[in-house]
Amino acid sequence: MPRDNSARVFHGGAGRGGRTNAGPRDPLQNDPKEVTVLAFAPINKNYHDFFVVRDKEACINCQVCVRQCSYGVHYWDEARQCVRHDNTKCIGCHRCEALCPTQALLIQEKPSTFKPNALWRPVFIKNIYKQADSGGVLLAGMGSPVDIPVYWDKMLLDASQVTNPSIDPLREPMELRTFLGAKPNALQFEQTDQGPKVKTEMKPNIKLNTPIMFSAMSFGSINFNLHVAMARAATELGTFYNTGEGGLHHSLYQYGANTIVQVASGRFGVHRDYLNAGGAIEIKIGQGAKPGIGGHLPGEKINAKVSETRMVPLGSDAISPAPHHDIYSIEDLHQLIFALKEASAYRVPVSVKIAAVHNVAAIASGIVRAGADIVTIDGVRGGTGAAPAMIRDNVGIPIELALASVDQRLRDEGIRNQASIVAAGGTRCSADVVKAIALGADAVYIATAALLSVGCTLCARCYTGKCPWGIATNDPYLAKRQNPDIAAKKMVNLVRAWSHEIEEMLGGMGLNSIESLRGNRDKLRAVGLNSVELDTLGVKAAGR
Repeated sequence: MPRDNSARVFHGGAGRGGRTNAGPRDPLQNDPKEVTVLAFAPINKNYHDFFVVRDKEACINCQVCVRQCSYGVHYWDEARQCVRHDNTKCIGCHRCEALCPTQALLIQEKPSTFKPNALWRPVFIKNIYKQADSGGVLLAGMGSPVDIPVYWDKMLLDASQVTNPSIDPLREPMELRTFLGAKPNALQFEQTDQGPKVKTEMKPNIKLNTPIMFSAMSFGSINFNLHVAMARAATELGTFYNTGEGGLHHSLYQYGANTIVQVASGRFGVHRDYLNAGGAIEIKIGQGAKPGIGGHLPGEKINAKVSETRMVPLGSDAISPAPHHDIYSIEDLHQLIFALKEASAYRVPVSVKIAAVHNVAAIASGIVRAGADIVTIDGVRGGTGAAPAMIRDNVGIPIELALASVDQRLRDEGIRNQASIVAAGGTRCSADVVKAIALGADAVYIATAALLSVGCTLCARCYTGKCPWGIATNDPYLAKRQNPDIAAKKMVNLVRAWSHEIEEMLGGMGLNSIESLRGNRDKLRAVGLNSVELDTLGVKAAGR
């Protein structure tokens, strides 16, 4: 007789494995609690990404891991009198592993996999499970982890051999100073009793001792200790840090000479004193991690200091609209640029930050013609405290292509000198900095690299406000894990190390000035790129 499949009913208390072959049953006769658990438990509960390996012989039950984990992975089991863990809560931050005094912990990726499917990769399956449970937009932090081509890795630098001798930066001076802002078309001089004097009116520029700045991370998305650290590091290095869209706490005004204040669509913390507190002003139009949308800082992160600085009620959400509601044309942008110049008495340059999108070159041209002194371009791999995962991973283009096309467009139109270009989004090392400048950047922004220097492990849960490393959190217990003095020192060490490496690479190319490298694409050669990519980058293939 054919088997009656209708008889096979899963039941939590019916024999081994929860099965019963007792025949058709009315579901209402089952234990309603068990039916509810079985039918409505999250499908993805056991499909977590990481698991904890604990060496029971090495573990001394000191409970350091319990105190350090902000996600409740580790806990003290009173009955067993030992520390245990819940793998389903682990996000892979490695805080417990890093601080375990006996090295008893190891965090590993869970090896369990779905059946291979070229279309339905595990990330899509898990995302569907999550959204089926929550009905919400999937959030993500940091930069996109998807396999978007990294063009930095497909370009190689030149070096001097025989002719045009290389320069030893340990014995000869190297110039890394960079000036950001509009430059005149030509210099005019007049004779005075003291000799020739520049007659041309010079527009305001900012001076960087190294072509590396700390990118915009708003107060609230990261805590006060990190803002203090960036301000101190920028001051010691002779470079700049960007406040982000959350305003500038009044105690940090003392670092204003090395601060870029940002004006975003929410206008949080923007007032006359703020606009005159920094060495430059930046209008944020877009962000590489989330082009075309605004921002959302949850109320849990709005503590007293953030509330005072952003000028929003304590504990309320701070929501930035997608567009600036006073910018709907290039003429509107022109008006805002000059309103900010008026507010700051034409004392500082004004920058405009945009995300790298498909028609970025034309947009940049319009921005320069609208009066901006600096154009900042943020690539698709740029980081964020929180963004919809679908937008972070699918909107925008790589910074390398955007940078090269903008630089070439401004040169073709004869307006390249009217604005400096700053590249952001995915700068990982000093070689990336050198390649960016060769493609046309005057300077670069770093943010993720700066956070990595103080302990970030890219767990990408910044939006939860529970950062175990005390970075993307305003929880006092967690935030105190970042000492501003130590964090500042680490950032200074990082940028100084990169600067020394830049000098070495410049010297190897026979250059003694960063200015000689800017837009010098002859110093680059590409490997493994097609003709369209080569043309967009303006770089020759290796061997040519």
